[in-house]
Amino acid sequence: MANNKLYIGNMSYDTNETELESAFAAFGNVQSVAIVMDRDTGRPRGFGFVEMGSAEEAQAAIDGMNNQDLGGRTLTVNVARPREDRGGGGGGGGGGGGRW
Repeated sequence: MANNKLYIGNMSYDTNETELESAFAAFGNVQSVAIVMDRDTGRPRGFGFVEMGSAEEAQAAIDGMNNQDLGGRTLTVNVARPREDRGGGGGGGGGGGGRW
């Protein structure tokens, strides 16, 4: 699995996908851009993801954009981690042998 998907944090709520794509295009081929929206309000949540064409381009984008200003906010840019399974149901019971 290539590490070419980036997490972009601390984004201005006014930043749109076109602006984000333009900023990252300076570092290589942008495959996709997604700004995460709040399900209830439909407004941006202040973070998103950019997928670059290669791991090298992704690293260049991290080096070039992390801690840089975009829309008045200092961005946090790093390799996106796989989404953690928040699954319901979990936990599991267990407990130890109570006696009757």
